[in-house]
Amino acid sequence: MKRIQYHAYGGPEVMRLEAFVPETPGKGEVSVAVRFAAINPIDWKMRAGAMKIVTGRSFPRAMGMDLSGTVVAVGAGVTRFAVGDAVFGMARFKQAGALGEVAIAREVALVRKPDGVSFEDAACLATPGVTAWNGLVDKARLAAGQHVFVNGCGGAVGEAAVRIAISRGARVSGSCGAEAMERARSLGMHEVSDYRVTDPAKFRGAFDVVFDAAATIPTAVGLAMLRKGGTFTTVDPTPARFVRALFDRRMKPIVATPRADLLDALATAAAEGTFRLPIAEIVPLTQAIALIGDLEKGRKLRGKAVVAIG
Repeated sequence: MKRIQYHAYGGPEVMRLEAFVPETPGKGEVSVAVRFAAINPIDWKMRAGAMKIVTGRSFPRAMGMDLSGTVVAVGAGVTRFAVGDAVFGMARFKQAGALGEVAIAREVALVRKPDGVSFEDAACLATPGVTAWNGLVDKARLAAGQHVFVNGCGGAVGEAAVRIAISRGARVSGSCGAEAMERARSLGMHEVSDYRVTDPAKFRGAFDVVFDAAATIPTAVGLAMLRKGGTFTTVDPTPARFVRALFDRRMKPIVATPRADLLDALATAAAEGTFRLPIAEIVPLTQAIALIGDLEKGRKLRGKAVVAIG
């Protein structure tokens, strides 16, 4: 079997497409023959060592979190899946591995793929959907009628946040690049601003929830944008923000945490056609390293980057 892996933390140059021996799934784990994997910024951040306090220093390390494919083996205690099931979800956080021919996932981080959803579309859903749901529903307790600001509404996590917020009856405003504004408006947003010419500080006291999907709003600015009792959620969970959250209930850093019920809700929404993310480019596994490097260097796509594995 082959997968993208690295033998030391570092830049794009450390990635290799190499042979590996697949693990046997342990208790509560599932082995998946990967059909498609979606690329996320977390992939290269982990490879660069940003999470090494969690991922450790054992090498080689695999890459990739979001996947779709077919179950090929189940570990002890697994009851939700059987060999042959079509699934999508997230590989184990510490070990990763979606950018490989076979990956291991926890049972709670997978869900059956609806028949009407393609494998490539399904591969895109987990990290954006889970992150947005964790921030808006689990952290901010979003309620109908509230006003939400989504910074980075043109990206995958931002679009997922917009869709989830609107589906729960919220009014949604936000900011993104000028090239993404038309699509953002098509989602039903109340107001969309170009982040290049918009100062978030002008929205002082305007929102019940500020969701920073682009990780560019300073903590002080995000908190100042809130109404009384509001919540500032961010996908940039720095140690300083975790410390701040201990003393300030308005501050809610997000760490994507998949759950069976959450993924079931995303699968239902995908089957109903209310949750789908655009795909900008699909490449084979042999071209994935080059694409990841380009994205890391700042290449912009109008949709998800997906890797065809099997």
